[in-house]
Amino acid sequence: MIMEKGYSLRESLGVLWGNLTAAHVGTGLVATLFSTLGPGVIVLNAAKSGGLTDGQAVSWMFALYAFGGISTMFMSLRYRIPVVIAYSIPGAILLGKVLNQFQLSDAVGAYMLVGLVTLLLTWSGGIKKVVDHIPVPIMLGMVGGVLLSFGVNMFSAAIKTPSIYGVMLVLFFITLSFKRFSQKVPPIVLAIVAGVALLAFSGLLKPVPLTIEFAKPEFIFPTITWAAVLNISVPLFFLVIGVQNIQAVGVLMAENYKVPINAMYWVPSIGAFINGFLGGHPAVTAGPSTAICASSASGERKDMRFIAAFFEGVFWFTFALSAKIALDAVKVVPAEFTAVLAGLAMFDVFGSAFKGAFSGQFKSGAVVAFFIAITNLSVLNIGAPFWAIVFGVVTSLVVEKGDFLYFKKVEAAKTEAAQA
Repeated sequence: MIMEKGYSLRESLGVLWGNLTAAHVGTGLVATLFSTLGPGVIVLNAAKSGGLTDGQAVSWMFALYAFGGISTMFMSLRYRIPVVIAYSIPGAILLGKVLNQFQLSDAVGAYMLVGLVTLLLTWSGGIKKVVDHIPVPIMLGMVGGVLLSFGVNMFSAAIKTPSIYGVMLVLFFITLSFKRFSQKVPPIVLAIVAGVALLAFSGLLKPVPLTIEFAKPEFIFPTITWAAVLNISVPLFFLVIGVQNIQAVGVLMAENYKVPINAMYWVPSIGAFINGFLGGHPAVTAGPSTAICASSASGERKDMRFIAAFFEGVFWFTFALSAKIALDAVKVVPAEFTAVLAGLAMFDVFGSAFKGAFSGQFKSGAVVAFFIAITNLSVLNIGAPFWAIVFGVVTSLVVEKGDFLYFKKVEAAKTEAAQA
């Protein structure tokens, strides 16, 4: 089977409604705010830089959030893990620089080619084999490096504006110290309420006129040119395969979930076709949003954190329907507010990633992966997370050969157990 076997969607819905808490909905909302406040503006700026019309820009937004919302709900119910399907933010930045060199139909053809190649690699089993042979500590070192900026941005905002963002952090940790209370009232929800109240009191909420206008998708038929393939398909392919999806895989591994690797590549690759027809670039499995939903902010029970991802999917689809309205509304709060929320939501994930990366084998490789991921530099139009894993593995092959021998024995034992 191409996709791993999962649960009945109907049964999962029953589990969802029977275990629904404020923490699940609140964390889903936080993840949505994170993935719409900044990224939505990035997509709009890319559309403007690329010379797209307003209608094409809104259609692009609708495609990304509609497919992301529906597929996130599906994945959450199918596998009962907190996995979020989204889109590549670096990909949107890249497109803002090159779209004006091509017809939009050429770009759409390039998007779909990325989806086709990903589908073929997933169907062949090649992706799963590669991921299975990457030592988990090295992958977690990369994840720690990628997520580090969220923690740094959170504390930077708190230090610069302690009267607002510092209060949010203090309130979060004080609430977290009361275990019983924090299980009923998510600390991050109180932080949001306090933050919005303090922003309003300080006059930092921006009044933005809202126009009631629902998204109107535009259909685009794809065409193929070699120039678009080289300048769009190739860099987007490496972003999807080697950078974006692998982050989410690493995040889930850090939280000890059983990861449906094929499904996490297969579903986004289908999105490359659906998004493309509406002018949107390929879907990916989202690392940061998955990290937020997989964190303890979603509740103590890890087996129920999929509910937070499900509600992020609901909010995403709602955002898609009202893309024009929502994009105006998200300009109300400062960017620092979103940075603090993202850092707080992923606080527990930081600890899990660092513990998994540096407390056992492959330490040297994990450290190299961590520092390369921090640089956030691209080489040959391929992002730092990909190179973090490559050089992390190479480092371990050179200085930690014994760890690889042990790793092979463990993998062989797992294979024998599975075949028994």
